[in-house]
Amino acid sequence: MKYSWRIGKIAGIDIYIDSSWFLILILFTWTLATSYFPQKFPDWPGPQHWIIGFVTSLLIFASVLIHELSHSLVAIHQGEEVRSITLFILGGVAQISEEPKKPLEEFLMAFVGPLTSLALGLIAFILSLFVRGLSEPLGAVVSYLALINVILAIFNLLPGFPMDGGRVLRSIIWKVTGDLRKATRIASRIGQGFAFFLIFIGILQILRGIFSGFWLIFVGWFLHTAAVRGYQQVMVDDLLKGVKARDLMTREFATVASSLSVQDLVDEYILKHKERVFLVQDGESLQGIVCLEDVKGIPKENRAGSTVADIMTPRGKLQAVTPEDDGRSILNSLTSKNIHQVPVMEEGQVTGVICRTDVLRYIQLKRDLGA
Repeated sequence: MKYSWRIGKIAGIDIYIDSSWFLILILFTWTLATSYFPQKFPDWPGPQHWIIGFVTSLLIFASVLIHELSHSLVAIHQGEEVRSITLFILGGVAQISEEPKKPLEEFLMAFVGPLTSLALGLIAFILSLFVRGLSEPLGAVVSYLALINVILAIFNLLPGFPMDGGRVLRSIIWKVTGDLRKATRIASRIGQGFAFFLIFIGILQILRGIFSGFWLIFVGWFLHTAAVRGYQQVMVDDLLKGVKARDLMTREFATVASSLSVQDLVDEYILKHKERVFLVQDGESLQGIVCLEDVKGIPKENRAGSTVADIMTPRGKLQAVTPEDDGRSILNSLTSKNIHQVPVMEEGQVTGVICRTDVLRYIQLKRDLGA
């Protein structure tokens, strides 16, 4: 099932729409068409409320996209790689290759987002002064965009990590303490506290019969989850600091044919030989790599009728690394590209294989040892 769709590319950055975006588009349009615009402009015919509501909703998400683009362009200017921007139910998210390396870099990258939204709000407000007398519907759209962009700027500046304001706060603490992990821990806890505050306010609203409180609870839950994950990501990066591909890779691996059934792979290779990673090779030709994690994605009742070729990562999609590649970048590549394993190649030969579980096991081992 497809969960996101690529709609284009801006400044070399792929733009995606998540499936959840359609839900928020419908909710925004419905709210504007049945509540906001009818209250402000009761003389409009019914269909006009819906048309203007839909157009306004699209422009709101265009504003969110510009907000995310501002983050991305600053990141690119600072030497980072921005793979994509995805619009989803709570706005947008840019997939940046690495976290900022200096406090100032994070401050600039985080602060430019709210600053951009504020600038969009100011531009929309000035524009509304000129178009209001020319067209009432156009003036209504532009005025609402001015309001929503200012709200977006203020909301993002709240010190709740990992929102922009939380990242600005982290950059300041990072600069003062010189400790990214400590700064992230403090910013994350403040973010979790802010999330619980939103949930509390949402519950109070529901008790008073204001059902929009459900949205505050949902946003609070999302921010709490994001704050916890943000700190965990920094912990993982710290645990993998200085770790190379040669430290993570499996050096011994067997070879299997692509026509082998998944059930036979389990019975004859994984269980008998206690192996977890296999090169898929037909004759002398490398076809791909299959890992225990690939097998786990196939229900037991379907394994006899599936072949290794059905579940392996084919050669054309393999993201090869060298023994000296950084462990953090390897994990980022595995997760962002949704692949289970990468071959480690040296002088054109496969010298090892790294599965996602290899990296996670290494991280867990270091945590168990108190690293």
